[in-house]
Amino acid sequence: MGYNTSRPLIVGLAIALLLLILGAYIIFMRGAGGPPAQTPTPSETTATITPGEATTTPSHVTPTETRTPPGQPVVLNVITRHPGEIQVAAREAFLKSEIARRYNIVDVKFYLVDPVAWLSSIRRKGDFDVAWGGGPTLFDILYLEGLLAPLEGSLVEGALKQIPDVFAGAPMKRLGPDGRVYWVAAAVSSFGFTVNHDVLKRYNLPIPRSWADLASPALGRPLVTELRPMVSIADPLRSTSHTRMYEIILQAYGWDRGWVTLTFMAANSLIEGGSAEARDNVIQGRVAVAITIDFYGYTAMKANPSTEYIAPAGETIVNGDPIALLKTSRNPEAALAFIAWVLTEGQKIWLREDINRLPANPRVFETPEGAARPDLKRAYESLAGARGIEFNDDRALAIERAMQIYFKATLIDMDTLLKDVWRTLLKLYFEGRIDEGKLREYMERIGRPLTYRDPITGAMVTFTEDDARRVTEIVLKDPAREDAFIRAWRDAASKRYSEILSELRRLG
Repeated sequence: MGYNTSRPLIVGLAIALLLLILGAYIIFMRGAGGPPAQTPTPSETTATITPGEATTTPSHVTPTETRTPPGQPVVLNVITRHPGEIQVAAREAFLKSEIARRYNIVDVKFYLVDPVAWLSSIRRKGDFDVAWGGGPTLFDILYLEGLLAPLEGSLVEGALKQIPDVFAGAPMKRLGPDGRVYWVAAAVSSFGFTVNHDVLKRYNLPIPRSWADLASPALGRPLVTELRPMVSIADPLRSTSHTRMYEIILQAYGWDRGWVTLTFMAANSLIEGGSAEARDNVIQGRVAVAITIDFYGYTAMKANPSTEYIAPAGETIVNGDPIALLKTSRNPEAALAFIAWVLTEGQKIWLREDINRLPANPRVFETPEGAARPDLKRAYESLAGARGIEFNDDRALAIERAMQIYFKATLIDMDTLLKDVWRTLLKLYFEGRIDEGKLREYMERIGRPLTYRDPITGAMVTFTEDDARRVTEIVLKDPAREDAFIRAWRDAASKRYSEILSELRRLG
């Protein structure tokens, strides 16, 4: 039998192929990070609020081994209304967490976007993973626009179980008709105002206890004597929290009386672009009172002990401030892991002295960090039993855009003329030239909803709640029409204020 000269070549090729496969396997294992990471065992002396263990994945993403970091580092993109201090605290704490390491999340980029631009920004950018902060109305808009994905998978579902379904009568989760959760509260808030007792005493002003008190002649006196507004509020187009407070007033007092209250609150006010500026005015003593979401009030109290946050009895509501997964996410598993962290271990960031928010997860008060904030625990427990109004989110949402631009057109754009009318009226009242009955009659005439020429039909219509619904539908479908309505309302307001101012001057 002759010798087969091809056999050594075949054997050599087989050995080379085997070595190549073995080398590829070794490289793959190193790139994948080796065996699954082990979660550290919590200390027996430290209370923890740990998300549920990840054993399944959402149905809308491709299943992967969740305990092994993916091959590529993940950067999460988060659209938010939270200010810089919250962004910094959350990013630093999260990137040090076990969850971030497990999911190979190497950075979280926050994008602070005005509420009016959320829809366009989410659609234009196309890769936001998470929406966080901004109030339930804003998140309900995202939900109705089909931009939210359900919060599914055992990791986030374990965290969801730690958040109450309802707190102080307010829903903490948005359930779809399919029974799935589409947003969940990461923090809870109430709405009221923060007073500066030093300024109140300096001007001999009463402590306000209701929204109507902010529109009172008493708080308007320094406007007459020193041209100094005593209240601070924000443009609703720039502040979701102030938008919600204006909606609370309209529902608490009714549409017509609500607009009279808003009109003279604005007349008494230094009007700022945002809620932080309004809050800073009361901290620094430029005004006696600023309307604030509760955590802005707690921050003010830390910054200036002469300030106090007041939730008006029977005239406030409690909100859950949401977090949600966006359908545009390219990293849904990592995004859900971030959300789970925010609902659990991440709740500790609310306790920081520079943040002062109330957590949605009460288990955080069982941690050492929570034990160090008995003030926030008392506020949380007090808020749990708060007496508020029955607030209708759907009703607020139906009129929201029209309310915002009507407020802007008639109260902010007409600020100088409105204050001239109010000062003239108050001067007559303080000098005894008109009595309280006549004062109230003029306030009703000045503040009641306007009758204006509809820029679409040309008909004269009154800005009723039904009309606000109609206008909201129109401008949401065609934002270019907003300017026409703003001009129509501004013209009607100018005409009314000017006519009443002339009448009052004749009385003087």
